[in-house]
Amino acid sequence: MTLIPILGVICVILISGFRIAQEYQRGVVFRLGRFNSIKGPGLYWIIPLIDQQKRVDIRTNTVDLEQQETITKDSVTIKVNAVLWFKITSPEDAIIKIADYDRAVYQFSVSALRNIIGQHTLDEVLREREQINGSLQRIVDTTTEPWGIKIEMVEMKDVEIPEAMQRAMAREAEAIREKRARIVKAEAELESSIKLTQGAKEMEGSPIALELRRMQMLSEIGIDNNTTTIVFVPSDFTNAAKSFTELVNRKKPD
Repeated sequence: MTLIPILGVICVILISGFRIAQEYQRGVVFRLGRFNSIKGPGLYWIIPLIDQQKRVDIRTNTVDLEQQETITKDSVTIKVNAVLWFKITSPEDAIIKIADYDRAVYQFSVSALRNIIGQHTLDEVLREREQINGSLQRIVDTTTEPWGIKIEMVEMKDVEIPEAMQRAMAREAEAIREKRARIVKAEAELESSIKLTQGAKEMEGSPIALELRRMQMLSEIGIDNNTTTIVFVPSDFTNAAKSFTELVNRKKPD
């Protein structure tokens, strides 16, 4: 009769050693204080009163980096925030080598964000956001790799610029657009002058073509019901009339 309570206690102790880990969890087992193995997922058993475990979530975690006020390389104060995604690739390292990996990743990412913004000018922060994200990811990943953590992606969400700087940038953008407009207009005038020069050279060798052009101008002037008519009279009217008559006779059917 005395064996039944003892056997019951032993069975309870043995049953208490069973553990269940979800598919996205791993159990880091310590035996008498020393790392022993990684357990899971599913059902597994550890030695009661001797083994202890720490559960680790190996899914991708999202860290929202709070808005940071920092100074760019060209001494402009801006506010920037970002989002970081990471996952644990080595559960034993994440438990053994770092006390609180969530806090450690957050604090180092915030510091790295401030430092990398300080290495770039405001224009670079606005234009080269993808390159800055990649650089920040490499820096954080290099530091957290010994902790068994993989940085999957870093993305800056928003960059807040002072209002005075926004007005200055708007004026700069307006000046750049005006500059481009003037360049385009100058290029158009240059191309137009080249074409006009070529046309003038062609007409210079053909008086008939010049007269036809004058007649076309008269026709265009009279389209809008103008009451004024302008007639171009060449200095050598006789020769011009003779040339025009020859042109008309040449075009008449036989």
